[in-house]
Amino acid sequence: MSLSVEAVTGPALKDVLPDLARLRIAVFRDWPYLYDGSEDYEREYLAKFIAAKGAVCVVARDGDAIVGASTASPMAESDQEFIVPFETAGYDISKVFYCGESVLIGDYRGQGVGHKFFDEREAQARRLGGFEVATFCRVVRPDDHPLKPANYRPLDGFWKKRGYSPADGLIAEYAWKDIDQPEETMKQLQFWTKSLT
Repeated sequence: MSLSVEAVTGPALKDVLPDLARLRIAVFRDWPYLYDGSEDYEREYLAKFIAAKGAVCVVARDGDAIVGASTASPMAESDQEFIVPFETAGYDISKVFYCGESVLIGDYRGQGVGHKFFDEREAQARRLGGFEVATFCRVVRPDDHPLKPANYRPLDGFWKKRGYSPADGLIAEYAWKDIDQPEETMKQLQFWTKSLT
C-alpha cells in the first residue's frame, strides 16, 4: 500500500469526478449519512462543484487507484442552503471557506489521510487569500436512530484537534434520500468552524 495525496484544481477536476461520485455513493451509505445515492444526482451535484471558482479536490491514491477524496471551495460558490445560516449570523460570506465532503475507503482510515485532507484544503484557502474562517458541517442524527451502529465512534475529537469547534446556531437544512426511506427527507447539519487568521 503506497498512499499519496494530491490537491487537484482547475480543469483537472473533471478527471477525478467519476471516482469522487463513486466514493460518495459508497462511503456515504454508511452511518451517519445513510445516503442512497444515484449517479444522476452525483453528476448534477458535482457539475456545480467543478464550476466553483477556487474549488479543490484533495485526492488520495493507492498506486493509481483513487481510494479517497475531499472537497472544498469558497462558501460563496456553495449551495444557498449552506450560505444562508452564515448570512443570517452576520458572517461576510466572501471570507468563509467551505470544506465539503471527505470520503475514504475504510481500509485506508487511521493512516493520517484525514489530516492531509484538512491540510490541503486549508492550504487552498490560504493560496486563494482573504479567508478568515474555514468550516464544514456534520449531519445531526438522534442517538437512538435504529441504523446507528453500536460501535460508532464520532470524529469530534479529531476535528477538535484540528482546531474546529461546533458553531452555536449555525445549522443548515439539506434534503437527501436515506437508504431506509422511500423519498428524500430534510436533515439538519451542524457547522464547525476554525479561524484562519
